[in-house]
Amino acid sequence: MASTDIITIFDFGSQYTQLIARRIRRLNVYTRIVPHDTPLSEVEDSKGFILSGGPSSVYETSFPRYDPEILISGVPVLGICLGMQAIANQFGGRVRKGSIGEYGSSTVDIQYSGRIFEGLESQEKVWMSHGDSVEEVPANFKVLAISDGIAAAFADRERQLYGFQFHPEVSHTPHGNKMLENFIVAICGCRQDWTPANYIQETRERIRQQIGSSRSVAFVSGGVDSLVAYILVAGAGVGRVYPIFVNNGLLRKGEAHEVEERLRQLGINDLVCVDYSQMFLDSLKGVNDPEVKRQVIGDLFMRVQEDEMQKLGLDENTPLIQGSLYTDFIESGFGVGKVAQRIKTHHNIGSPLVQRRREQGLLVEPLRELFKDDVRYIGLELGLPEETIWRHPFPGPGLAIRMVGEVAPRRLDILREADWRYIEDLKNLGLYSQIWQAFAALTGVRSVGVMGDNRAYKEVAVLRAVTSEDGMTAEPFNFPQGVLQRISERIVNEVPDIGRVFYDTTPKPPATIELE
Repeated sequence: MASTDIITIFDFGSQYTQLIARRIRRLNVYTRIVPHDTPLSEVEDSKGFILSGGPSSVYETSFPRYDPEILISGVPVLGICLGMQAIANQFGGRVRKGSIGEYGSSTVDIQYSGRIFEGLESQEKVWMSHGDSVEEVPANFKVLAISDGIAAAFADRERQLYGFQFHPEVSHTPHGNKMLENFIVAICGCRQDWTPANYIQETRERIRQQIGSSRSVAFVSGGVDSLVAYILVAGAGVGRVYPIFVNNGLLRKGEAHEVEERLRQLGINDLVCVDYSQMFLDSLKGVNDPEVKRQVIGDLFMRVQEDEMQKLGLDENTPLIQGSLYTDFIESGFGVGKVAQRIKTHHNIGSPLVQRRREQGLLVEPLRELFKDDVRYIGLELGLPEETIWRHPFPGPGLAIRMVGEVAPRRLDILREADWRYIEDLKNLGLYSQIWQAFAALTGVRSVGVMGDNRAYKEVAVLRAVTSEDGMTAEPFNFPQGVLQRISERIVNEVPDIGRVFYDTTPKPPATIELE
């Protein structure tokens, strides 16, 4: 990336670190993420530095240390949340745990604008997520914004040090992009010349370096992630890439046939389709814990992949292509740094067999630095059809993590019928394209009802529909009046084993988008 300007983000274990990078890349500025303890000498080509948030506290002995030279290098620095507290702590400010934390939407009063808040209002809505606060700013620092009497932003303009206690990178800070642009362009002086086409070119070069002329295998699911990963590798000028679609028995109604048809329409004529439904269902008998479900499914996928590679005459050292996203790594506790927390283990990230292949350098994951919407932009650049690009996300473990409790064939059939009717209604009402992700799930609870004057004791389903830009944060979709009642009535009337339907209104955070 010698031809473009670079912003370096030091990762302190935040769930939002890659989201900061994504926002900056949307400004057409190249961004790289490095561990928090990376020395200044390794990133001296940067036009600016960002210190991410994280789960630690600066006053704890476990606080992740970083090179203090970063803050006196003369390169502009922006600290976000924990990053702001780290700056304050280094220069003699006081950081304390608040009597209560700030989590969720808040309003900050901007006291001094300057370049960092140029073009913004005197009051701005922002997203807070912190338990510690800067109670006393260091000498020579000026408070730029306050929230509930506490410093929400500060700066030492002479040393070009800035701090935000809030998160400008999330969509719930409406003008966060403008704040980041002010820092990246106005303060750091970055040129806005990095594009998805650059990313495709650079990624394919990395792929060529990783696998050369070796043959490889790509397991495609019909979703945009695995498809874009396959196309990136197939177009990189490497050896032959074998595309395989696995029916694991955890798909939605009619999905196996639909995916096969869609992939062939896209010109993937050498697609191999295999059915391992019974093996997956047998292995999940009696499994209730969602983490165990994910591990079982992840290990089975690896075994299936090895079996299919043997059938193709490929050995165990054949590179395997995955459409893993950075979101998967973050939630699985495998972020860039060493202090990320595990939220839930994604089947394609954390199972022992997957980790072993990754350590051996046999996993090709060209999307591992990207979020879902990044992948969609790359897909558009590659010429994929809109229907494929905007298909709602569907998890690799499928319906197994959309039902609390055991994954049994009968429950899968019930869920398929409910989910199919829900999605069909959303499409018929013109709502599907307004929603980031929607699905039905089974709660594992049974409820008493009355049907035809008789007592009924049936499954309770929950409907989920969220809006989001990247999957890191999400808000429940606000349905037009009467729509949920109509969908609920249809499901209860047409799916005999469901007696009650709820709508999940919990945002992310504190919930995740999927049920498990």
